[in-house]
Amino acid sequence: MKIFDQVDVAQLDRREWQLWLLAFAVITIFAAGVALLMYPSAFSAPIVLAGDLQRKAFFGFCAIAVLMVGYLVDRQIMIRNLRRQVEEERNLIIRVRQKSSTELLQTLPGLGAFEDRLTMEHRRAVSADQALSVVLVVLTPNQGRLDSIEAAIGYGDAAKALLSKLRGEDSIFVLGAGIFSVLLPGVQEVNAYRVSARLGEGLRDASGASERFSFDVQTFNYPERFKSASEIEGALRPFLRPEVALPSPA
Repeated sequence: MKIFDQVDVAQLDRREWQLWLLAFAVITIFAAGVALLMYPSAFSAPIVLAGDLQRKAFFGFCAIAVLMVGYLVDRQIMIRNLRRQVEEERNLIIRVRQKSSTELLQTLPGLGAFEDRLTMEHRRAVSADQALSVVLVVLTPNQGRLDSIEAAIGYGDAAKALLSKLRGEDSIFVLGAGIFSVLLPGVQEVNAYRVSARLGEGLRDASGASERFSFDVQTFNYPERFKSASEIEGALRPFLRPEVALPSPA
């Protein structure tokens, strides 16, 4: 059976369908064989097979029936084991991705660090007569993906996408579940919108074709829109939502 056990996991559904077709064909052949063997007794018609040849045909038919039933049972057990193996591997991959995403989110500074950094960068911008921009990203898991593990994976992938689009002097913070802020020192408002568009492209890639989450990107700028760090913090407050605890990595 080792030759037949070499089944590509990606073609598991196709192999199962082929097995069912084989089962239907064999059952049909067996039914025809039983009808043929019963025909002489039912209609008392002469038959070509007689004596030892007829008995050999009968025992051969029984042997083939037993072997085929055993083969079909073995194939079904193999397919069930493969399905269980695929499910276990899928769960393992999900746990690894969830652990990686949760650990990444835990390494990013939070709301308190953002407020301190915003105040410091604002003072620096005032003293150097430079601009300062803040980009706020709010993620919303789509319906059907509100599970905490799926949300953690989505937030982690979004954080990776945001980090890949930032400069070395930029900073990213986690303000809540699915809420990120990005500090852009020395970036004027027009350039901040370009950065926002670039971040949006990365988030769309992270969301994937299944659109795991939607996002809203807001831009806040000093001195064109706001005059102080406290004004920027006040503008951010309406976008914040209660913290939702993400599952700890297993």
